[in-house]
Amino acid sequence: MRRPALSRAPTGMDAALVDAGARRADWMDKTRELILPGIHYFQVVFTLPDRFSRLILGNRRVLYRLLFRSAWQALRHELLKQGIDPAAVLVLHTWNQELGHHPHVHALVPGAGPSANPDNDPCWVVAQDASFPNRREPFLVDIKQLGRTFRDRFVRGLGMLLRKGSLQLPDEWSQLHDSRVRRAWLKALRQSDWNVFISGPPTGSSNPEQVLKYMTRYMTGGPISDARIVSQSEDQVTFVARSKDKSQGNPQVAHTIPGVEFLRRWSLHILPKGFTRCRRYGGYHGSRCAWYLDTCRELLGVKAEEQEPEEHSQDVAGVASVPCCPRCEQPMALVESTSRPSWREVFQGSATHSPLVNFPWLRSSPRTRQSPYEPDG
Repeated sequence: MRRPALSRAPTGMDAALVDAGARRADWMDKTRELILPGIHYFQVVFTLPDRFSRLILGNRRVLYRLLFRSAWQALRHELLKQGIDPAAVLVLHTWNQELGHHPHVHALVPGAGPSANPDNDPCWVVAQDASFPNRREPFLVDIKQLGRTFRDRFVRGLGMLLRKGSLQLPDEWSQLHDSRVRRAWLKALRQSDWNVFISGPPTGSSNPEQVLKYMTRYMTGGPISDARIVSQSEDQVTFVARSKDKSQGNPQVAHTIPGVEFLRRWSLHILPKGFTRCRRYGGYHGSRCAWYLDTCRELLGVKAEEQEPEEHSQDVAGVASVPCCPRCEQPMALVESTSRPSWREVFQGSATHSPLVNFPWLRSSPRTRQSPYEPDG
């Protein structure tokens, strides 16, 4: 079978992976076919420095796309050095525990694959740590080198966008229109290492169902889950978030903020219209996926039918097509179905849904609506 050309462009999956139910199951169904037995899978996280936050918020579509591209190019470059035909699923997150703007990409990456040399027949290649040949733990790539490659690719792309005038530069960023200031600023960005995180298989080995269960937590979550919202009143919301104090084990800490501030933070994570949040690259790209997976199965000696789980209706995250009763463990019958409310209904309330935050001014008529920070009269 002829090897397809290595694709650099992403393919769209579901762009709004924020539900913990049906959309999570949908993501898992799409990803299950990618996970093969006998391969170690890694989670890789690429994080942009906080100093870019305001610049990114004014240029989200362009710079989120650059983040995707830089992360993939860094992975591709380092895996090709290992002689591996690279593949990855990348998902964009834009939040931290406190709902602040914190753009980063989570990647699901196999630590082995067909050889990358197109002139030879494919052979199986496993990532090896050249510095520690006797290493027993699963290895992907050198984390420092990966971080520097990611940094260099992003800074290079950022420089091109600035030179072309493709970015909006408000306030203090306007000084980057000056070529001398721009060159000095871009040079300074390369002087420090950027944050990249690599996590190997959670149990030391990669069982396909365990990989799906582990990665679903990171790949399909939203800015905040209902379980983290402790309470809400007329003008305040209390939620819990992990502390940044590693010496204390990052305990959960309660945060109480004004409801308007909660809505402002949440709104920071609404992506541009039509923006694809989850993307496949390399061997997982739509144009190469069939060939790549068939080649992997052939080299591993795995048949396609052996990969399917016995009970496909029940996914590993606990999302079942027919849920069972927690007491008698018998399948339950559906007696009523309620459609998912719109965000307008969630925030402002309706006849059937109570509002997320009870602000009377949110439900006032548009003509008389008044900001809670404006004085009366």
